[in-house]
Amino acid sequence: MTHTKTPARPRRPREEAARLGREIYERDILPQVEADHLGEYVAIDVETGEWAIADSESGVVDRLRAQRPGAIDVLVERVGYRAIRSFGAGSLRRRE
Repeated sequence: MTHTKTPARPRRPREEAARLGREIYERDILPQVEADHLGEYVAIDVETGEWAIADSESGVVDRLRAQRPGAIDVLVERVGYRAIRSFGAGSLRRRE
């Protein structure tokens, strides 16, 4: 008999998790990664502040969950960009 694991429910409302994750990213992580990791992805466990970095969006979440199997509220940011991906024209790069 095969059991499928039910995904864990978020601990926080989505908006709160996003706000907290962005605060952690801007305050603690961005200063460490902005110079050498432009375009890479950062996944943040909003509960603990632990984070991982990788070249792909799916890879970064896998890497974080390998470090923190209990990570539920996870925010992904792209270093140097305003959004993870784009559906229209225009640059997503942050302006200096």
